[in-house]
Amino acid sequence: MHCLGLNHRTASVAVRERFAVPKRCLVERNAQLAALPTVQECVLLSTCNRTELYYWTRSVAEARRDIMESFLGVEAAQEQLSACFYDYSGAEALRHLASVAAGLDSMVVGETEIFGQIKDAYRAAVEAGATATHANRTFQRIFTIGKKVRTETRITSGPTSVGAAAVLLAERSLGGLNGANVLIVGAGEIARSTAQSLHSRGAEGIFVANRSYDRAVELAEQVGGRVIRFSEWVPYLERIDIVIVSTASPVYVVGAPVLQSAQQARKARPLFLIDLSVPRNVDPQCGEVEGVHLYDIDTMQGMAAESMCVRRAEIERAEGIIAAWLEENAEDLLRRGTPEYAMHYGKIDKISEKR
Repeated sequence: MHCLGLNHRTASVAVRERFAVPKRCLVERNAQLAALPTVQECVLLSTCNRTELYYWTRSVAEARRDIMESFLGVEAAQEQLSACFYDYSGAEALRHLASVAAGLDSMVVGETEIFGQIKDAYRAAVEAGATATHANRTFQRIFTIGKKVRTETRITSGPTSVGAAAVLLAERSLGGLNGANVLIVGAGEIARSTAQSLHSRGAEGIFVANRSYDRAVELAEQVGGRVIRFSEWVPYLERIDIVIVSTASPVYVVGAPVLQSAQQARKARPLFLIDLSVPRNVDPQCGEVEGVHLYDIDTMQGMAAESMCVRRAEIERAEGIIAAWLEENAEDLLRRGTPEYAMHYGKIDKISEKR
């Protein structure tokens, strides 16, 4: 078992967005990767904070080269870009996947969305015919350890998602959400969790705009909000305090000229923009418009550091649970008696010592 990927720790959002794979494309991309002659099985995971491929191969060096060049488009000569990727094998890859499933490797430690995203990634790989014995057994057990960590620790206390962190940032920016008008652009998973967090924090003026009007209606009903047609949300900026953008658009949906016009009507009253999209949906130049305060998903990194201090004891407990799970499962999952097992299973003790 191997893992090749990059995440919020190794690459900026500007780099991550180059390799992000939309959910609707996961089946196709898994099929393409599984078709590589050096890849036996694989599961592709792509979220706003990471793009990772878990794969099984008999030719490690060749498979890594094929994946980097054929799928990711990164040639060995591109040293600066290649340096953003990490490469784990055997027990290291298994520990990493368990940590991701448990929310320990997330930007906001303990976030809950990643568990569902891993399940979606696995289902897409199964649908693509990219999995077999190794991937199926591994991911079924990964779901077990992910659930166990969340059940037996308080790792999910406090803001546990990018959406919840964005709401906390919005609350701090305005000194409270009472009386604030918030516009959610998008109706996907992150937009949904963000809207729900806003509602639970007392925000009453919630507006939802999405290309699919029916999905916008559904989300607005859940949080007691109002729907704005996607083509008509710009004029509403005059009354909005916070805009949270999270769509699957491959291009910017908010540009500086639009905000300059809106800010003139608002008399440069502060407007907070939080872009949770990868690729980014808000043009970085928007942050240069007078009165506009722009935050992208990397801003959540600083907020994650705050929760990290509070959750340190729970993180250590979670890591202990994962270490015990590795001791019990790694030998079986890494196929005892194979070269892969012989090379990598011995790393478990070293990993445990590091953690």
